[in-house]
Amino acid sequence: MTRTTANLVLLGTAAIWGLAFVFQKTAMDHMGPYLFVALRSFIACAALLPVALSERPGGAPLLPGGLVRVASLGGVMFFLGALLQQIGLVTATVTNTGFLTGLYVVITPLLVWVFFRRAPVRHVWLAVGLAFVGTWFLGGGTVGGLSYGDVLVAVSALFWAGHMLVIEASSHHGRPIMFTCIQFAVTGVLGLAGAFAFETVSLSAIAGAWQELLYVGLLSSALTFALLAVAMKHTQSSDAAILVSMETVFAALAAAVLLGERLTPLAWAGAVMMFAATLIVQLAPFVDRRRWRPPSAPPAS
Repeated sequence: MTRTTANLVLLGTAAIWGLAFVFQKTAMDHMGPYLFVALRSFIACAALLPVALSERPGGAPLLPGGLVRVASLGGVMFFLGALLQQIGLVTATVTNTGFLTGLYVVITPLLVWVFFRRAPVRHVWLAVGLAFVGTWFLGGGTVGGLSYGDVLVAVSALFWAGHMLVIEASSHHGRPIMFTCIQFAVTGVLGLAGAFAFETVSLSAIAGAWQELLYVGLLSSALTFALLAVAMKHTQSSDAAILVSMETVFAALAAAVLLGERLTPLAWAGAVMMFAATLIVQLAPFVDRRRWRPPSAPPAS
């Protein structure tokens, strides 16, 4: 695979993630957020399982205890992020959801600073300021401008950021597919428990959202992870950082074309600021390589 081909694959991955927000929103017309999170996760887990089993090094245990523990923590973080995002999508627009979810990129180095005492590079503070003002503008420049759903999506970014830290911690196990498979299994179990506790689970609901479930479960969750793992071997991290950040732009485009969503000029200014903040954080480590480098891949939406 050439570098150009790898970059095109990464751009396609960002497009799949961006479009996934539309499917996540329309799925809420048929089922509750707990059930959707559970089923998308089980589908992704089943799709990745054959690859995960082949990833096992010779003589290594099938499920090492350390890997199971860190993957389970990743599953909890993924579940909380996905659930809050999914509940938020009931009332939040796809456009706002895309940009607000992208806040995790800015939050991640701040969590590293809080929990690991590794100070972020100076560019991050510029990104924090841009993200704050951008969020304010996205809400119309008023205190109550963001909807309840918008707030939930913004809070979900905290858990997506925590998920990034868990992924980084899992890297030394050298089995990323198995990590992801276990993570989705844990997420699915938690989501299914919540669905039976708080929602009505029915076959008609599942049948009504089968297209959304297959898209998000197979394409947005399973396929894109595999594509990312391959493409990252053939391109530079700086290229990948920019390309995968295009997820928010593709979400806005998909929402405009498929759902007819529109932003005010002030909200667009805020969206541009938030996207700029994402790029600054992603590219800052290449300016100062002595500090912590944030993962370039966003969570599967």
